[in-house]
Amino acid sequence: MNVLVLVGSLRAGSTNRQLADAAIAHLPTGVDGTVFARLADLPHYSEDLDHDDALPEVGRDLREAVADADAVLLVTPEYNGSLSSAVKNAVDWVSRPRGAAAIVGKPAAVIAAAGSPRAATWAREDGVKVLRVAGAAVLEDTVGVGSSFQAFTDGRLGDEALDAELRSLVDDLVDAVEQGARSAA
Repeated sequence: MNVLVLVGSLRAGSTNRQLADAAIAHLPTGVDGTVFARLADLPHYSEDLDHDDALPEVGRDLREAVADADAVLLVTPEYNGSLSSAVKNAVDWVSRPRGAAAIVGKPAAVIAAAGSPRAATWAREDGVKVLRVAGAAVLEDTVGVGSSFQAFTDGRLGDEALDAELRSLVDDLVDAVEQGARSAA
């Protein structure tokens, strides 16, 4: 099983990247977490680019990565009260073509870290909304880390209760994949 991780902060040393790494560390044995590291290279979605002779390689690669993944984990900072434009753009790319998009029916979850104590509440809400509209099977629960610049110690969440919440969400995402596989059998 493979969980594709889309990290919306492009900054080196980002607390959202640390959160993604902490989530990946909670994946059970036999489940891989793969970060799609080229969101900064993805052009803004445009239908003018969305056909075979113009489709950027990074757009094709992202769609293939989502299609090949069993689940998607969206990790986003909160910028101006919403999710990062990098992950929103990625969702726009993988939500096309309508009716045959790679994201349709794919189990997905949203986590976020923010410097403010509000724990990126609005970004998480918007992440769930855009994934749902794109057709993903999004978990209702999200995990948010507030005051994130102080939240990590040696790459792990310092708050044990919050770390347990993250582990639970990761387990729920893996369970959603397994339930879907049982239903399809």
